Amino acid sequence: MAIVEQTLITAEEFGNRPDLGRPEELVRGRIVMSPVPGSRHGRICARITWLLCNFVEHHDAGHVLTNDSGVVTERNPDTVRGADASFYSYARVPKGPLPKGYLSQAPELVFEVRSPSDLWPKVLTKVAEYLNAGVLFVTVLDPDQQTAVVYGSEGPPRSLGRDDELTYPDVLPGFSVTVGRLFE
Repeated sequence: MAIVEQTLITAEEFGNRPDLGRPEELVRGRIVMSPVPGSRHGRICARITWLLCNFVEHHDAGHVLTNDSGVVTERNPDTVRGADASFYSYARVPKGPLPKGYLSQAPELVFEVRSPSDLWPKVLTKVAEYLNAGVLFVTVLDPDQQTAVVYGSEGPPRSLGRDDELTYPDVLPGFSVTVGRLFE
């Protein structure tokens, strides 16, 4: 049996490929496909994005990105993860139009909605990559449990139930949402 070696690609090469209409990420230089998430996943992503956008625009605080916008989490070999939603303050990414391609800075906040096909070890690997890349907080929303787990660059994770308030006082002062609202 012949062994075919796959050539590793960079984040820039990955970002310049044509959109093939399917979810993909770059993991250590290799393209990895993932299943298309279902309607519940999309609704939760839309909900957190809508809440963040309203708050961020009202306070002129930064950029909110969604639709699996790429976040470079590792270099040599490169990894590009598609965050469900993310927030970049103007301190990290200046006000104005965003450049083509991936941003050189990591966002302050990343939100991942756990899909039915997501196993916890895979989710935790992504969380660790985001934190190691400079993301301050990664929030994993679990639709089945209707919970949020907030992983920070310092300290233990915070597990929040439906009635708990999701806040980021050091990053988005004043932002607050009851976890249950994200799953309505």
